[in-house]
Amino acid sequence: MGDLISTHLDEGKREVITARTGELMGEFGRLYEQQYAVALFNKMRYDIEGGGGPQNQLLHRKVPLKNKSIFSGALFQYLEENKKWRNRFLFIPDSYNINYYENKQAHDRGLHPKGTINCAGYRVLTSMEEYLELLNTSLPGVKAKVGSSPFLKCATQFPLILWHPYARHYYFCMVTEKEQQKWNAVFQDCVRHTNNGLPEECKVQTPTFTDAVRLYRQTHGHYGTWDMMCGMPPQILANLVMETLLPEMRDLITPKLKGKMHERQRNWMLISDAVYGLVQSQTQAQYEAVVQSCEAGRPPLETTIRTDMDQIITSKEHVCSKIRALVLPKAEKLLKVSIQPYISSILDALMEPTSRGFFEVRDLFFRELVDMSKNLLNDGNKEKLGEHMEKISMLAFHPVKMQSCYEKVETLSLEGLQQRFDVSSPSVFVQRAQILMREQMDDAVYTFEQLLHQSLEGQEGEDLCKTTQRCQDRVIKKFDYDSSTVRKKFFREALLQIFIPYMLKQLSPSCSAELPRFQELIFEDFSRFILVENIFEEVVLHTVMKDIMMAVKEAAVQRRHNLYRDSIVLTNSDPNLHLLGENPPIDWAEEYGGGQEEVDGENAGDPEAQKRRRMKQVVSMIQIEGNASVLPNESCLEVPTVDNIPEEEAEVRSEKQVPNGTKKDVNKNAIDEILPTNGSAIKEEESTAEKSLQGTESKSAIDCAIQEIENAVQEEEHELRTQKTAESSSLKEETAAEEVKPTSNCEEEARLNPADTNKDSPSSTEEEPLDSPVREGEAVTPSDQQENHITASTHDSSQHDDSGFQSPTNEAAEEEHQAGKEECNDSETGEDIGKGESAHMDHQ
Repeated sequence: MGDLISTHLDEGKREVITARTGELMGEFGRLYEQQYAVALFNKMRYDIEGGGGPQNQLLHRKVPLKNKSIFSGALFQYLEENKKWRNRFLFIPDSYNINYYENKQAHDRGLHPKGTINCAGYRVLTSMEEYLELLNTSLPGVKAKVGSSPFLKCATQFPLILWHPYARHYYFCMVTEKEQQKWNAVFQDCVRHTNNGLPEECKVQTPTFTDAVRLYRQTHGHYGTWDMMCGMPPQILANLVMETLLPEMRDLITPKLKGKMHERQRNWMLISDAVYGLVQSQTQAQYEAVVQSCEAGRPPLETTIRTDMDQIITSKEHVCSKIRALVLPKAEKLLKVSIQPYISSILDALMEPTSRGFFEVRDLFFRELVDMSKNLLNDGNKEKLGEHMEKISMLAFHPVKMQSCYEKVETLSLEGLQQRFDVSSPSVFVQRAQILMREQMDDAVYTFEQLLHQSLEGQEGEDLCKTTQRCQDRVIKKFDYDSSTVRKKFFREALLQIFIPYMLKQLSPSCSAELPRFQELIFEDFSRFILVENIFEEVVLHTVMKDIMMAVKEAAVQRRHNLYRDSIVLTNSDPNLHLLGENPPIDWAEEYGGGQEEVDGENAGDPEAQKRRRMKQVVSMIQIEGNASVLPNESCLEVPTVDNIPEEEAEVRSEKQVPNGTKKDVNKNAIDEILPTNGSAIKEEESTAEKSLQGTESKSAIDCAIQEIENAVQEEEHELRTQKTAESSSLKEETAAEEVKPTSNCEEEARLNPADTNKDSPSSTEEEPLDSPVREGEAVTPSDQQENHITASTHDSSQHDDSGFQSPTNEAAEEEHQAGKEECNDSETGEDIGKGESAHMDHQ
């Protein structure tokens, strides 16, 4: 591979790459410096004047994934170096970068990974057909046949491929379809997170960068949304360079590629990855230099803004009025003809899938709390509560559970509108909505954690389920309000991203030539903070913003998709709630679960090993069902496991065993009082509890009947022995009197316990088995006794219910039954002693 890169990327081509990158970064740097002063002025003005809008009701977690990892496990990976499949151990930390190791032991020892994948800009493909379709677009004129692998044969029938338009592709295979689905959800979450690489907390650098990129693309005729606006700033700039550089390099290198069709495709992919890496290293260095230069000049700019804030605002409003007089007539005409007829249809296309996704987030959050409440009904202590809350605390970052929410939004389609408004694909809006859904889920979980933790402090005897229910109701109300606010803001921003580029593209040819003359109206001292290009875009934005606000407001008034009206403002509904957000994060396992396990002696002195051991994982490792298939002549490590991290998948709820391994009892009245909304689950739990109770009662009756059989057999044997000895009639009478006592004791116990009555009792509610034991007093032979034992044990096993639920009442009944059996055994011991004495006297 090194020879291929060095052959086709000689010094001449590397100089071309450096020159194209330098040209773009020079122009971008000039735009960045201009927009930096404008963004700094807007930020300081916002801090002084403040912004309106409703206040969020939910708390926001500052560092959500502290000491957490997302996922880890083993799978097959195709290696370009030796063109073979190998088993690799993948570890995904909180940065969402995929690290792959030789094996799990290499990761546990703290060795450096074999490689790291930054998923920004990638697409996750689940079939070779999808991959070939995209691969055919990389080299025009070189087409691969559908159904034939380009340069590799998949190890299994469940592949996952990470595809990038410029960077290297990665190939993985799983053993089962269930593994493929789980890894697909994890990889999709990695792509989603890394694409959102621009931090919103940076109020100056982030808007400066986005405006500079947008203006650069507009100067080159690209106005619409851009799919490759993903990742960190150096990656985005590298994507910007590759848009124009890659076609040029392809024309230079493609004619020199030799070999078969799939070999040329593979070689071009490797060359493209090398070019992309070279461009990214150059853009990173130059971007950092531009940022440092702007940050160094920030103090004098802040001094000027603080001193002349009012004059800058007055000058800007004066220039804005002049530009508005020029642009407004043209903008209103364009708005009436080309924008207003499509606002409602585009808004409907956005609202339907987005609202379904947020509703699914609400339902998932509610279901998890309901399951926790049901599990706490029987064993409702704080230790079990800590175990459940430890799992729920990371619910928003569980890609497998959140996948059902994300899939609702993926149905978003702007069919027929993409070409008109220059929207390349709806993926930009889909990923933004999914990020907002995850943030809403984490805010709801974090708020519930804080409210529940506050309620548990100082309360001992109160029912945990009632406390949980109160906190749940408060959080659900706050979630509904914040969900409406977030969705309305998302709809407005999405409509602006669709309409503004289209309007600028239509108005720029007629207005751009007249804008420079307005620059003369700005004082030279304020010219860095007031740019006529920005004012022109603001005028166009305000023109269309009024119609967008009206459309969203009308949808809220009609309560479509549970949107709240703007007049409904929950200000200071919980005035002390924001104080809880300043509390340190809650470690439920340590505070309520008895702390963490001690570290092994071999790693006790290694702080990095201790840190890796303490790091908790959001999703447990994949467990392969059955034997993992091993490739011929290849090494395949056993898929590792992890302790104390039970899998949390949707199908676990259908199982009857609770995760902690204990048995639970479901009280119908308690469920009706605490969880009135989950009717179907209540009926299922009631039927399970009834089955368990019937199985316990049947078992007790059978045990007592077997005891009666044994007593009757022993009595018959004793009578046969006493008939042979006729020397002492008085001893026979005393012995018979002693033997009647244990039998009568068992009869009295059977009368006192209704569950242990035989079939002759008219008050018994259970049907006696067909092969029921014989009544007391009937003679039973050893063969009959053995047959009855087998029949009773078979019936016991068939009646036993393995549902995994057991009520405290059943446990008490079993304890009473065990005590009765011990009394019977004591009486039988006395009977045996009496028999021994009688036999001794007969011998004498």
